[in-house]
Amino acid sequence: MPKYSLIIPFLLAASPAIAQEETVTAQQEPAIALPAPIRQMLEAAMAGEDEAEIEIVAKYARQAAPLAEAEIDAMLAQHQEQMAAKVEEKRSNPNIFALWAGKLELGGFRSTGSTSEFGFSGTLTAKRQGLMWTHTLYGSADYRRANGETSRERFLASYIPRYRLDERGFIYGLVQYERDPTLGFESRYTGSVGVGYKVIDEEMLKFAVEAGPSLRRAHYTDDGTETKAGVRSSAELEWQLSPTLTFHQTGSAYAEKDVMTLASLTALDAKLISILTARLSYDVLYEKDDKLTEKKLDTLSKVSLIYEF
Repeated sequence: MPKYSLIIPFLLAASPAIAQEETVTAQQEPAIALPAPIRQMLEAAMAGEDEAEIEIVAKYARQAAPLAEAEIDAMLAQHQEQMAAKVEEKRSNPNIFALWAGKLELGGFRSTGSTSEFGFSGTLTAKRQGLMWTHTLYGSADYRRANGETSRERFLASYIPRYRLDERGFIYGLVQYERDPTLGFESRYTGSVGVGYKVIDEEMLKFAVEAGPSLRRAHYTDDGTETKAGVRSSAELEWQLSPTLTFHQTGSAYAEKDVMTLASLTALDAKLISILTARLSYDVLYEKDDKLTEKKLDTLSKVSLIYEF
């Protein structure tokens, strides 16, 4: 008699019991439909198009209805597809006045008494992102006055166009104006063109670098002027730590004969509501130029609010 002749009847006899046990196990955690109140709450969050709020609502929806997690994931996937289609549709709009989004950052202080001080800082960023072109307008102002004397007066304005070559590569241009008489120049104009690459381009983490030749013309406070060619490089990092917390770091460098400029910004953003964010930032500016004042390293720490529009 074959050795399997006794095992096969045993398995055939046991199979109904095994099947029944699997059925009971499957019935213990059946997939259920998402309860109407939770569905309505999730749909309302999606209608608001605030991704941070959607993520929070989805998190608690999974906790409240764990057996409907598949349906929640399906709703989120459908929402992402709809949002991606909407973005692509907007980007295809050729109207130059469309697709603009902006941020206004403000901070300041005022003290009286034995020392009278006043200061403010602000930045304005406007960005238009199309299918192939991205246009960025940027302006910043930092001013401080203590006991009747101005100790900080720095203004900057720039325009940066980008043309996408592929999913990661791009060409950039830069036109920039600066004023910082406390540092030693009445005005400084910068022009640069070059190439850039998105080293990391993930939803939660982005990192891009740029490099190219530059030309700068400075008008110093002693009425002297100077024009120099050099090299410009920059890097930009954005890391979303959580739905409401984002880390930013940007840096740029200019290298010319006997002249060097290094600038960096490190910031931590905490979203308060959909259009309002609190920011803690630290600016560093280093200038190496014999025609400037002896003050070559400048730092600025500040807490500010950002309004998105």
